Amino acid sequence: MSAAFEPIAPRPAPVPTEGLRPWLRANLFGSVASSIATLAIAALAIYVLRSVLTWGVADAVFAPDLAACQHARGSGACWGVIDEKLRVILFGRYPFGQQWRPAAATLLLLALLVLSCIRFFWRTWLVLVWLAVIPAYFVLMGGGVRGLEPVPTASWGGLPLTLLLATFGIVLAFPIAIVVALGRRSGLPAIHTLSVTFVELIRGVPLISVLFMASFMFPLFMPVGKSPDVLLRVLAGITLFEAAYLAEVVRGGLQAIPKGQVEAAQSLGLGYWQTQRKIVLPQALALVVPGIMNTFIAIFMDTSLVTIVSMYELMGALGMAVNSDANWRPFIFEGYIFITAIYFLFCFAMTRYSGWVEQRVGRSKAR
Repeated sequence: MSAAFEPIAPRPAPVPTEGLRPWLRANLFGSVASSIATLAIAALAIYVLRSVLTWGVADAVFAPDLAACQHARGSGACWGVIDEKLRVILFGRYPFGQQWRPAAATLLLLALLVLSCIRFFWRTWLVLVWLAVIPAYFVLMGGGVRGLEPVPTASWGGLPLTLLLATFGIVLAFPIAIVVALGRRSGLPAIHTLSVTFVELIRGVPLISVLFMASFMFPLFMPVGKSPDVLLRVLAGITLFEAAYLAEVVRGGLQAIPKGQVEAAQSLGLGYWQTQRKIVLPQALALVVPGIMNTFIAIFMDTSLVTIVSMYELMGALGMAVNSDANWRPFIFEGYIFITAIYFLFCFAMTRYSGWVEQRVGRSKAR
């Protein structure tokens, strides 16, 4: 007796797990409670966004018209304060007729930094470009040569000063941090003790106190008229302070390298510095790229503290430009938004570059 054929019922189609709808279902509308929370947050976001657009765009005043800004006060933003005080915010107390010089110096330094971040330009001649651009930057800012009017460092300010302190603070702090990190792992008691003392002393005080000591206390220990320029003292303070923090980040990378790497290098006949330069440091620095970039961003943000020693960088120049004018003082909030956008632009660029470096390092490890 032959068995009757019974077809198997079709199985349901697999639920899609990729695409917009599955993502929304899994993350935003997975349950009744999740759906209610999503809709409530969306409604709040729409309300806040609508209020911000009304204040910042629809009812805002974009022209540097004081009467119109006073009329819109409380209901709309006054972006005209940025137009009115832009040159003071960007260049501080630099002489008005010579402000093309800090603008040119800033563009030159930014071009050098962008060039240095592109792998195609990592050639030997890039060092020569740095050696040419740095003197050109200080010649443009300081003057005194080729008919340029001398401008003391006390008049430097705004964005050029922020970029100067951040750039040279990073460039100078990084090699010091590597040396200190290696010193903390040294077997020589004297070098180890000096490195530990340096890190613990610097990390035991806030940056404001370091800047105060460098600006006001250090000249008291120097002969009259022999104290270095205040800009150099402040830059030295920022460099040493950030080098101590960066050294701990680098030390963390050094400790993550297996001891067998060093032993293998020694078995090949490599000396101490050859081992560190060719084996240990490349791997250690690759492991702590996020920490290094986080410290770089901290250096850029910490430049705002130099206002304590009467150096008006970007944040200080904004306060000087707006607070010194009673008519525009009520609109300093819009100025802070403008400054925030500048800081965010630079920090976001550094973050994205850090991500690119991490991708390159990960790709090299996958080979």
